[in-house]
Amino acid sequence: MFSALHQTRPGSSTWFVGKHVAGGRFGFSDKLRIGHAPLSVAPPSYRHRRAPGSGSMDLPWLPDSNVRYRDRCFWDSRYREVGAAPAEWFGGLSCFREQLEAELRPGDRILVLGCGNSALSSDLFQLGYTDVTSIDYSPVCIAGMRARYAQCQGLQWVVMDARDLAFADGTFDVVLEKGTLDSMVVAETDPWNVSPETTALLDQVLKEVSRVLRPGGRFISITFAQPHFRKRHYAQPTYGWSLRHSTYGTDFHYFLYVMGKGQELSPADLALGRRLHELPCPACPPSFLQASDSEDYLSAIEL
Repeated sequence: MFSALHQTRPGSSTWFVGKHVAGGRFGFSDKLRIGHAPLSVAPPSYRHRRAPGSGSMDLPWLPDSNVRYRDRCFWDSRYREVGAAPAEWFGGLSCFREQLEAELRPGDRILVLGCGNSALSSDLFQLGYTDVTSIDYSPVCIAGMRARYAQCQGLQWVVMDARDLAFADGTFDVVLEKGTLDSMVVAETDPWNVSPETTALLDQVLKEVSRVLRPGGRFISITFAQPHFRKRHYAQPTYGWSLRHSTYGTDFHYFLYVMGKGQELSPADLALGRRLHELPCPACPPSFLQASDSEDYLSAIEL
């Protein structure tokens, strides 16, 4: 069983990309990278056929470069095109409801990072979690979501950057993100060696998440990133939380990470976190089984 994003070995450019990704925002991307070549991935409601001879999907909200997923103007333009109709990354709430509700408590004050046009906040409200604040740094997105869910009086929609949260320390019981952190790393070509710039970007967000969580609170991250790629970013002692994960999905596995504020990381996770700060090893040259290109193995086969 493959996970949604699987790289075969360090330095390899072979990837398996899961189905059913869409929606959420810096948020997230509709275009992921396979090796050095972009692969367009859009939810069913967004997907169009590629025109014969066309070099890109006929979708105005798919950028030519993955770096543009960090561009607020791109997201504003996208949400003007697609509106606030729900679109989900990694499936809707029903796909991971069992795992998620195991971490929630009645009366929890919940913050959703990079809400995009996902229905997750509304779905939580319908389940009885009525104190939900959803942020996104696209004002177009937030205006659309505020209008679409105006009847849900407990839902708060706020324009805000996840790197600079305008909340007091210890405000929330739960911080939840689905695909938001993935959008921040989508331009990376080698998940084994994430650039210092992207590592610093993730660190900015994670420090803010830790700050606004109360002691005993939970940070829940839903992603296609496998533990050997993502846990080292989460397993930093400075955040002051523990770390565990579960999976969901059938054809592909997605991952739900839970960080418990005020709990300690395991020795194994601490060791994994230290690797984030090690210098990358130089790429090894490929090895071959044959001793020489001139050796003819076919002539030695008895048929």
